[in-house]
Amino acid sequence: MRPEQGTLISRAQAMAALLELITDQPLIVCNGFPSREVQKIADRPQNFYMIGSMGNAPAIALGVALAKPTKQVITFDGDGNVLMGMGTLATVGALKPRNFIHVVFDNEVYGTTGNQPTISNVVPLEKVAKAAGYVNVERVLDREDLVYEFKDMLKKDGPSMLLIKVNEFTEEAERIVLDPPDVAKRFMDAIK
Repeated sequence: MRPEQGTLISRAQAMAALLELITDQPLIVCNGFPSREVQKIADRPQNFYMIGSMGNAPAIALGVALAKPTKQVITFDGDGNVLMGMGTLATVGALKPRNFIHVVFDNEVYGTTGNQPTISNVVPLEKVAKAAGYVNVERVLDREDLVYEFKDMLKKDGPSMLLIKVNEFTEEAERIVLDPPDVAKRFMDAIK
């Protein structure tokens, strides 16, 4: 356990705080426990849950943002997923979708597969995003700051990244109840 782990909130606690602020925005959630946790906390048709396909949530969110330029699009991601799909940061930075918010929950482990360490403790992902061309980038450690920064990003043109340091705790949550084609259809119908 990292020294500060005891002082950090869990990913589910951070997600719950953000989900209270999300209204009708499309939300694309990375695979594994993050999708399960969001489904448990605030399932809704505008949520697209990744089932497998590690590292692809922000690429899908980018496609939605480009296809729906009048809708603010949010993606919930993990540090392991970002490391897996690093090229997407450069693509987002190059295309500069103004309606794109990338939230990264950084617990420094691959939680879904057994808490193997990532390298986000030595590769500051928020700095990578800034270097790639994200316009607004913030790193936060607590609930108060994450709420403040997320509210601020909801008002700004992006692309934006909010990196939230969280502990390794995983919420007990069931697997996604919908089959992937049903997730996609429900989502597409909701964001027309």
